[in-house]
Amino acid sequence: MGGRSGRAATAAALLGLGLPLGGCASTIADMPMVGTPAGAPARPAEVGTYLPVHDLPTTREGTAMAPADQAKMQAELTAARDRQAVVLPAKPAAK
Repeated sequence: MGGRSGRAATAAALLGLGLPLGGCASTIADMPMVGTPAGAPARPAEVGTYLPVHDLPTTREGTAMAPADQAKMQAELTAARDRQAVVLPAKPAAK
């Protein structure tokens, strides 16, 4: 039983050493001898910035769809759905 606890302690020590080294992966990749693979794309010169989530979209030039056009579009979509329902039968109910 002494062998199992020794292997467990060794595995725990290796895991404990591996975690801090994993955080250094980005700096290790920048080293001249290690570097990135030959086929990797070049890194951008500027670090990415945050997206402008608080910027409001520009106002629309045109107007919204007219109620008559909206009703026509809805009728066409309903007709298309009904045609597909005939071609593809509904799935049987779960038992």
